Amino acid sequence: MIRAGGDDWDDGVVDWAEKQWIGKSLKSEKDKLVAEVIRYVLFKTHQNSGCPIKRDELTQLVTKNYRQRALPAVVINEAKERLSSIFGYEMRELQRSRPSSTNQGRSSQQSVADAKSYILISQLPADVYSKYVEDVNTTHLTGFTFVILGVVHLAGGKIPEENLWHHLRRMGFSDSDEIHPVLGNVKQALEALVQQRYLQKDKVNGPEGSTLFYELAERALDAPVNDRIKEYISQIVNKDAATADVD
Repeated sequence: MIRAGGDDWDDGVVDWAEKQWIGKSLKSEKDKLVAEVIRYVLFKTHQNSGCPIKRDELTQLVTKNYRQRALPAVVINEAKERLSSIFGYEMRELQRSRPSSTNQGRSSQQSVADAKSYILISQLPADVYSKYVEDVNTTHLTGFTFVILGVVHLAGGKIPEENLWHHLRRMGFSDSDEIHPVLGNVKQALEALVQQRYLQKDKVNGPEGSTLFYELAERALDAPVNDRIKEYISQIVNKDAATADVD
């Protein structure tokens, strides 16, 4: 689940006087912290190929020299506003999805420590973003992403690792391929989708041993991305139908 909008003041339990003190006495320091958070988010997003930034990282950045409990929420909220008004980015909070499996033997590979995180989403119209911002050198990664998400979506949103690689091998991808001409290490390219929170991995223990599943995560379930996945699948199906009609 992805949640937009402002953060709560430490879940709503913050002393009113403390908020007033932050707003007045620390204004110049607060502005510097806001600028520091913005720089951190922009550079970290670029450096890590869009991987979510943990809220804990931003909190530590803000509280490095200050101990006011409401300060991180104030700074992060203002950073969100400035990223939107100045840079045209929406800083959205990711609410980490839980694996759908309820098996008592499940051993999740996720850490609860990074349950809250943020990503940047461009607010530019799609055609403008494609023309002036999108890096043509990364379009192959976008294509790979939608191929993977399309396979998982058609499998019902969750697929065993073995089955996923079966489909990928039919498309010319191998889990042992480390020098793919476009993707390089294919296994690492798949793992990047987990780090970027398009997919999540879930190990389920059963009578015959453990099975690793790939499941759609919060970024893939976000309405705009989910709609694009369905559109991508629809285009493939319609293309195949048209080809069949010609034959």
